[in-house]
Amino acid sequence: MSVNELNDVNEKINVVGAGLAGCEAAWQLASAGVHVRLFEMKPEKYTPAHKYGGFAELVCSNSLKAERIGSAAGMLKEEMRRLGSLTMQCAEESRVSAGGALAVDRKAFSDAVTAKIKAHPLIEIVSREVTEIPRGRTIIASGPLTSDALAQSIHELIGEDYLYFHDAAAPIVSFESIDMDRAFYASRYGRGAADYINCPMEKEEYERFYNELVNAESAPLHDFEKEHFSKDGFKVYEGCMPIEVLAKRGADTMRYGPLKPVGIYHPVTNKRYYAVVQLRAEDPQGSMYNIVGFQTNLRFGEQKRVFSMIPGLENAEFLRYGVMHRNTFIDSPKLLSEQFFMRIRPEIYFAGQMTGVEGYIESAASGIIAGLNMARAVQGKPYVTLPATSMLGALSKYISDPAVEKFQPMGCNIGILPPLGEKIRDKKKRYEAAALRGLADMSAVIAEL
Repeated sequence: MSVNELNDVNEKINVVGAGLAGCEAAWQLASAGVHVRLFEMKPEKYTPAHKYGGFAELVCSNSLKAERIGSAAGMLKEEMRRLGSLTMQCAEESRVSAGGALAVDRKAFSDAVTAKIKAHPLIEIVSREVTEIPRGRTIIASGPLTSDALAQSIHELIGEDYLYFHDAAAPIVSFESIDMDRAFYASRYGRGAADYINCPMEKEEYERFYNELVNAESAPLHDFEKEHFSKDGFKVYEGCMPIEVLAKRGADTMRYGPLKPVGIYHPVTNKRYYAVVQLRAEDPQGSMYNIVGFQTNLRFGEQKRVFSMIPGLENAEFLRYGVMHRNTFIDSPKLLSEQFFMRIRPEIYFAGQMTGVEGYIESAASGIIAGLNMARAVQGKPYVTLPATSMLGALSKYISDPAVEKFQPMGCNIGILPPLGEKIRDKKKRYEAAALRGLADMSAVIAEL
């Protein structure tokens, strides 16, 4: 029996993928009284990264990040709890000691999610690979390692220019952490408006940075990713080469690439520098800046250590570290609403890392919103729009903002929240104030549901 034949039963909503996002979406739908057909290709077929037969398998780590409310991850988890998260419920049942973080026994966690999903009377499990997008109302939560056949079907749905197969992202830092006494605004290579923040380097500073960069430790690759790497970086995109790999081609290679100082002069002294690192605004508010050309496969700790050597970034707050790995994701700002349905095909929703949310809890949280809004659409109720002051609301707005150019996946971080109305110098207190504001606004929305 084909997938499309199965979809003749119109009252059941299709959810493709039983990872974190798919399970959360199915749980929200079923909890609202909506019948669900949940497709999962395991145990019939596994991705190269998955080994366990249960749902919501955690592949890379058993940590769900920080617990404290005054952190982006802690704030998001609390929002998820208030929205009835299955992930949070099962995480509590399977947690292990991890200091200030929420970590779980991976097998116990997967088993708990699987048992609850299978026990729900409104959720039907279909254990087979989906090779084409089902007819009818559907939530696609097939994950960053979507099978080739389904990826091709998605490709045909959304168009060639909106589906990516490798995640090559540069680090993002908060604007307020950049030392503007050392950095300055200027245009890109002397062309256009002065929209870039420039971190200038003298020769000695550049040489110290170069030596640390080429000797820094890279993050290990999964076996299924190694085929995409060569000694010169990604085989697929020369323009997405890791900055550390580019540097190893020669001491001056970066100076002819992303650190090229041509046409860049200090606006006051008119001085020209040996090398210049440029930062570009990541959001319309200018609260986040990415380090241009610095996609990297270095370990996060090494990124913090080495990139903090850049003049002006000595005390930089890294909102997202650079990554370079195999990942399938869509250009969500061009395609999705903040409720996670397609603007041109509102019966089709996407959830999980395919939407460009980065991380376990972010993936699960997107499934909550997709499932919640699909259920309300089925029942003829208005969509839920979360406040931008909430972490999930801000993340939803980021991945659906048409103004975002050169979209790259984003995890939860305080930098995507709108600024507070007051100036709070203490970072811990500032984060706590932002979290309390967002949770209060979120509670008001939940009370109206």
